[in-house]
Formats: sequence, structure tokens, C-alpha cells
Amino acid sequence: MITKDSIESAYCFFHQKRKLYIETQKDYVKDHIEWTIADYVEQMNPELYQKLSNGREHYLQDHTTFRADIDDAVAQLEKMA
Repeated sequence: MITKDSIESAYCFFHQKRKLYIETQKDYVKDHIEWTIADYVEQMNPELYQKLSNGREHYLQDHTTFRADIDDAVAQLEKMA
């Protein structure tokens, strides 16, 4: 079951990390944000993650697609909130 709290929590966390990710020029900061998000998704509501990922493997956990994934996740969560 996807609760309103799980949506709001994920939105706040992803929105904050996305903003920092976009604004920083430091690769080590971006790497840390990617690691932090990957750790978060391992613990978040599994149904919410499944809905956001829409079957995409490694959603929010792959360096090569991270920016597109985090943009997509924030946009989806904004619509759910």
C-alpha cells in the first residue's frame, strides 16, 4: 500500500537531493548524492518504488541514468502529492 506519508517523504528527500545535484559542480558530491539515493530506495516503500520505476531495472541506482531518473521521480511524485 502506498501511503501519502511515503509519497511526501520520498518527494521531500528526492527534491532536496536533486536540487543539490543540479547545483553542485563537484563530482564527489554528485557521487555521494547518487549513493544516498540508491541507499534510500533500498529502504523506501517497495510499491512506491515499483510504481516510480515502471519496471526499469536499476532505477535511481545507475550512474549513467541517474539525472534522468531523479528528474522523472520528482516529476512523478509531484503529481502524486
